[in-house]
Amino acid sequence: MKSISMLNLCFLLLIGISCSSSDNNDTGTVPPGMSQNPKPDEKPDPETIVLGDWKLEWEDNFDTNLNQWDIWEGGAFNNEIQLYRSEQLSLADGILSIKANRMAISGPTNPFDTTVKDFSYVSGRIETKVTYGPENTNGKREYRIISRIKLPKGFGMWPAFWTFADPWPTKGEIDILEARGNQPHTLASNIFYGSQAGNSQLKQSDTKKEYTVTPDTRADFHEYELIWKKEGLQILFDGELLGTYEASEKNGLVQFFGSKHKIILNLAVGGLFFPPNSDPKDFPDTAVMEVDWVKVYKR
Repeated sequence: MKSISMLNLCFLLLIGISCSSSDNNDTGTVPPGMSQNPKPDEKPDPETIVLGDWKLEWEDNFDTNLNQWDIWEGGAFNNEIQLYRSEQLSLADGILSIKANRMAISGPTNPFDTTVKDFSYVSGRIETKVTYGPENTNGKREYRIISRIKLPKGFGMWPAFWTFADPWPTKGEIDILEARGNQPHTLASNIFYGSQAGNSQLKQSDTKKEYTVTPDTRADFHEYELIWKKEGLQILFDGELLGTYEASEKNGLVQFFGSKHKIILNLAVGGLFFPPNSDPKDFPDTAVMEVDWVKVYKR
């Protein structure tokens, strides 16, 4: 074997050191819009943080209060049997808990109708005070709306993460996540739109989509996401594409593009999302929807 000169030996050592350093610092790929190994006490500045080509516009990590949200007081729609009230919302260790409890109680039919009505449950619903959505402006043509959520257990529990603007549905509604507490592997998305207030003109057969996922969505937190742009919508689960809606006159996405939406988190009970013969006696007495954070990105 030929001897190696001192110069060649040094050269080989340098290559070895370089390769070793590269191998030890391979940190993997960070998904667009997600920070890598953030410190627990770091609070990103929505005005300056840029992650990939997505810019963080707003977030709530539920560390302090619900001052960025309006709290719904009263009943709702869709034949649901819960009265929404602030007492069902709590913050602890950076988690928002929305708790549904069986309780015979009376209250306003909904925030727009003060007629007193009897309810079988109490639960919680919040809506952002600021509205979000894409428009034909550079830096705002696409929006990502994401939340990390642990879903509640139990037949009759109807957690939702969605967006809309008043007057409903003239500016559209996008249901990013709907789920049934007794179906841990099934998720749903939907769209609503109508040119007249109070009347959606879309067919559910054209807009409602259901998806099957592998994890038990009630056992741990998962990320539920909407990417909204002029060309249409994308619905994602833990960064994986579940379904798409191509913008058209048929589904209303062409008509309500440019509308700014509130973001809503709520836990409904019963209603039209379940079979019409469902008996509330079969529902659990208590269930909790937990939310780690909500983030909005744009580009």
